[in-house]
Amino acid sequence: MRFTKITAAVVGLLGAALIGTAAPAGAAGQEVFSPSVEVAQPWLEDTASVSVAEGDVSIQQTAAGAIRWMSDRRGSTAYEGYCERAVRLAWNRSTHHASAIAHWRSSDGTRRTTGTPPKGAFVFWNTSQYGHVGIADGNGGFWSTSVGGRIGHASSVGYFRNYLGWKPGNSN
Repeated sequence: MRFTKITAAVVGLLGAALIGTAAPAGAAGQEVFSPSVEVAQPWLEDTASVSVAEGDVSIQQTAAGAIRWMSDRRGSTAYEGYCERAVRLAWNRSTHHASAIAHWRSSDGTRRTTGTPPKGAFVFWNTSQYGHVGIADGNGGFWSTSVGGRIGHASSVGYFRNYLGWKPGNSN
């Protein structure tokens, strides 16, 4: 019974987050990608671990959990044009940004422009005035919206043009 109450609370919280968010007008533009980069088959090295305290519906998400969220929605077109919303929901973040490029430019995390992004990091591209963001898999690839027109996995951050860099992933 306790599991059912917690599950219902979490589903309600995530549903409210989905309903209460929106991307800026015109954010549903086409993403710029490189057709020469192979779209990898998804894999998961481990599973999400979430902590839910008795009487508390807040969830502390992990990198594995954020990747699991994206993987569980592989093939979905529900978040096309809403990449920032998708990564925020994947990480269960309380911090909201108007767009991916606003997230990149914000003081929310240290910007890194070199090195392989660690598992769960936010990875950014300058694809439009709104930018694009995904979640790093830790092996040079990422999970994101707009991979073949839907949520998917690509084997390289070179899949989209104009890679900016990465910021550590978190659920703040």
